[in-house]
Amino acid sequence: MTTLSLARPSALATLAIVLLAGCAPTEPSTSESAVEETTAEPEAGSVEAVEGQPESDNFLVVYSGRSETLVQPLIEQFQETTGIEVQVRYGNTGEMAALLLEEGEATQAGVFLSQDAGALGALRSEGLFTTLPDDISSRVPAGFTSTDGSWVGVTGRARVVVYNQDLVSEEDLPTTADELVQPRWSGQLGVAPTNASFQSFITAYRVIEGEGAAEAWVSTLKANDPEIFEGNTPILEAVEAGVIPLGLINHYYWYRLEAERGEDNLASRLWFTEVGDPTSIVNVTGVGILTPAQLDQDAIDFVDYLTSEAGQSYFVETTYEYPLVEGIEAPAGLPELESLVTPELDLSDLESLDVTTDLLTRFGLL
Repeated sequence: MTTLSLARPSALATLAIVLLAGCAPTEPSTSESAVEETTAEPEAGSVEAVEGQPESDNFLVVYSGRSETLVQPLIEQFQETTGIEVQVRYGNTGEMAALLLEEGEATQAGVFLSQDAGALGALRSEGLFTTLPDDISSRVPAGFTSTDGSWVGVTGRARVVVYNQDLVSEEDLPTTADELVQPRWSGQLGVAPTNASFQSFITAYRVIEGEGAAEAWVSTLKANDPEIFEGNTPILEAVEAGVIPLGLINHYYWYRLEAERGEDNLASRLWFTEVGDPTSIVNVTGVGILTPAQLDQDAIDFVDYLTSEAGQSYFVETTYEYPLVEGIEAPAGLPELESLVTPELDLSDLESLDVTTDLLTRFGLL
C-alpha cells in the first residue's frame, strides 16, 4: 500500500467543508463512453445510475477521513485478498471532503471513506457520488445509510461521556447536553471542536433542538471554558490521567484502551447519556464511490469488502465499532445498537456542516 502525502486545502476549506456551496462544480461531468448523452441536465445533488460494464485495472485511490492507524491494516487485508493495489490519502474528514470539492471531476480518488455521515451527505448534495449497486446498499438497514444509494454506512459509533471515576461519581454525571454546560463543569469538560464527530453532535443538536437553542448551547459551552483537544484520543488520555474529570468521545476509543490495559487498570469509564438527547447520537462511518469512478470495478470491490463479513468483522474485532450489516455481532459489553437510536434524527439531516462550523467559529471554538 502507498500512502499519499496530504497537501492541505485552504484555511476556509479546512473548516470542515465551509465552502461546500461555493467551490463545488455545479454540473458533474460524465464520460461519453460511460453514459449516453442526454439533453436534460441532472438536478443539483442528484445521483444517477450509469450504463456500461464496470472494468478493473487492479488499482484504486482512496481518500480516507479515517486515521491511518485504524484503516491501514484493513487496506492491506483487502489488497492481499483481491490483488488490487490501493493508494490512500489520509486526512481528517473535513480536509478530505474539502479537497474533493476543490478537485471536482479531476480527482484521482475513486472512493471516499468518511468518519461521519454529515460529510457524506454534503458531498452527495453536490453530486459527487455515483449510485452504488443495490446488492451493496441494501445490506445496511435504513437509518444507518443513505436513502438514495449514494453512500453506504460501514460502522456505527455512539457518542458517550468518558469520566474519571476517581474524580466524579456516577450519580453526579450529566445525562443531557444541557447538563454538560452547567456551571459545575466549568473548565472541566474536554471537547474536540475540529473533530468531525463533535461537529456532527452539534449539527444533531441544531436539527433536534433548533437553531436558537443550538446557538445558546454553544455560547454557554464557550463561556464555561471547556478544555480544547485535537481529537478523541487526547480527551480520553486526559480523563484517564485525571487532568479533567470528563469529556465527549466516541465509545470505541475507550474499548480499544480497555482491550490493551484491562478494565481493572483504568480510571476511566463510559457513561451513556439519555437516549434521544443530542449527546447520545449514533453516527456512522460510511463510504461512497466518486463519479469519475462510476464504472471502476476496483472501487465497487472495495465498498463491497467493507460491507462484507470480513470487513465488518475487522471493525468489530479491531476497532470495537458497531457493525451495520445484519448477522454480525457487536463487540461484547456494548448496549444493543437499536436501543441507542435517536428517533427524531435522520442521519441525512447532518449534511449542513457548513452551518455548524460557522456557528463554532463565531463563538471562537474553531
